[in-house]
Amino acid sequence: MKAVVYKKPYEVAVEEVPEPQLQHSNDVIVRITSAAICGSDLHMYEGRTAAEPGIVFGHENMGVVEQTGDGVTGIKQGDRVVMPFNVACGFCVNCVRGYTGFCLTVNPGFAGGAYGYVSMGPYSGGQAEKLRVPYADFNCLKLPPGTDHELDFVLLADIFPTGYHGCELAEVTLGESVAVFGAGPVGLMAAYSALLRGAAKVFVVDRVPERLRKAEEIGAVPIDFSRGNAAQQIVEQCGDLGGVDKGVDAVGYQAHSDSGTREEPAVVLNSLIETVRATGMLGVPGLYVPADPGAPDEQSKQGMLLVAIGRMFEKGLRMGTGQCDVKRYNARLRDLIIAGRAKPSFVVSHELSLDEAPMAYEKFDKRVDGFTKVVLHP
Repeated sequence: MKAVVYKKPYEVAVEEVPEPQLQHSNDVIVRITSAAICGSDLHMYEGRTAAEPGIVFGHENMGVVEQTGDGVTGIKQGDRVVMPFNVACGFCVNCVRGYTGFCLTVNPGFAGGAYGYVSMGPYSGGQAEKLRVPYADFNCLKLPPGTDHELDFVLLADIFPTGYHGCELAEVTLGESVAVFGAGPVGLMAAYSALLRGAAKVFVVDRVPERLRKAEEIGAVPIDFSRGNAAQQIVEQCGDLGGVDKGVDAVGYQAHSDSGTREEPAVVLNSLIETVRATGMLGVPGLYVPADPGAPDEQSKQGMLLVAIGRMFEKGLRMGTGQCDVKRYNARLRDLIIAGRAKPSFVVSHELSLDEAPMAYEKFDKRVDGFTKVVLHP
């Protein structure tokens, strides 16, 4: 079958690889109909991880079940399904408590697993024609049959729940003001989720014009950080409160300075500390890593950042972090889509064939030609 294979930094290729096989009675094989390219894939694409050549990319996957193991009871051949990017068992202590992003079973020695992602277990990615899904009764979310909402449903694998997770971490609630740093797909989903949760005013910070326009289209207030300090711009609009109620970091460790010319891994965290009012909360779904060989300084290369913890303490701020436990949210978000209450596919910029993946990676990485969220159709 065809799959997107990592070759070396800044190079992927579509190659023939062996088809997946059932390895356990609780496995299913899914014929992929849609697989999205994620910003996290770019970390591997750029050579900023320990990814080995030959890994098949893709953790945002949906399709139709073709084959089931003998132990699968709730999923059948022909079911249309979407899979959380988290591979989880459903029965370990973390999964039972709802922390499926930190499963203790699927990746020995590491809390959490994912498809097609370095260090996240032996699970091939879904930017391919077929995918093996373990613990399928738990990991497959059933969808209505047919092709309706294809672009909405594929976003349930990662970015829609992850954006919602940022708001959950920050405990965004009715009538509050929220600042989201980053207007990439996750940032836009965080802003969208804040509005779904009843936020009165949502600011979205970025410097890419088309991203800021998208934020404005959904009812958020765009803040261009290339035109001045983002925290100051937002605080000035908050009156006597001294800032917004809640903040979301949807950027992570590849954050850039105000000029956009150099990486400053802690700049978003420190900006949020200044943006959120005293006693507010921060949600951090943006990715931070324990080691980054491409970081601009030695501390950052070891995953250690200079964060204004004193200022954070002074303001009595609280912060929630960590990757999204997709299973917490995906069924409810699916039902919002079905009911017509949510349409997250507004972030999708391109639908392409699997063969076009190398071009899509190059353009997405360079942020050119409006490549903001790409969905591949094998």
